[in-house]
Amino acid sequence: MTINTDTVKILHRIVARPASDGAGVKIKRVTPSGDYAVMDPFLMLDEIRSEDGNDYAAGFPSHPHRGFETITYMRQGQLEHQDHMGNRGIISSGGAQWMTAGRGVIHSEMPLQKDGAFHGFQLWLNLPAAEKMRAAEYHNLEPDDIPIVQQGQHRIHVLGGSLNLGAEQIQGAIQDRTTLPQLWDVELNDAVPLTFSLKPELTTLLFLYEGSMRIGNETLSGQQLVSIQHEGQVTLSTQGQAKILVLAGKPLKEPIVQYGPFVMNTREQINDAIQAYQAGTLTA
Repeated sequence: MTINTDTVKILHRIVARPASDGAGVKIKRVTPSGDYAVMDPFLMLDEIRSEDGNDYAAGFPSHPHRGFETITYMRQGQLEHQDHMGNRGIISSGGAQWMTAGRGVIHSEMPLQKDGAFHGFQLWLNLPAAEKMRAAEYHNLEPDDIPIVQQGQHRIHVLGGSLNLGAEQIQGAIQDRTTLPQLWDVELNDAVPLTFSLKPELTTLLFLYEGSMRIGNETLSGQQLVSIQHEGQVTLSTQGQAKILVLAGKPLKEPIVQYGPFVMNTREQINDAIQAYQAGTLTA
């Protein structure tokens, strides 16, 4: 895959690293290693991909969150969500969930299969300081809720925001967020370029999870994320096939303090979250 280099410049590059989370689930994790400004307003991206149930079947038993949003997207397999509010949703292949932890959520995410192909992503999206203690919110997105755009041989899943292709605008399922998040899963299937528009003031991230990408004289392979600078348009092309997550959002430029499942602005707020969880009042 190549990107038009006339108006696009790589600012940062992050390689996904092997990690473990939940009850021992094997993942690949993209995190900015403390310099959150690189991905702002995004905090972290995890990819789960295996055909061996030993890598994922134990899942993510009940655990808390406060101060941000999670977007979970399944390309293949089934994952069940349950939370303290009584929500229950099954994320099937092509579906997603969008959860706003806000003041507090206690939930679990458990695979509904013991073996076989399982492939998905979870993205952490920060909340502005004024919204960190807002009420929790949950949206289960069925595959039919997520628009799929066919552009020639290319396919684009519009999970959030608005995709602008020339004069055409495709609205994703989730819109009303202060951070203006754009989240698209792009499948490039031939050499014809794909050009889309994005506001240049948004942080723009490209996560290549299959295939290879060439940017100017640089070549990227799978499981790498780059942040880019552009002037409002990005052109992608490939000689074969490639798959990439396109993420964009309005940077918050606020202090970030993270401790495990809590993301706040100060250490005192983190301590409050820990004490509230221990006292059973996190979700009160």
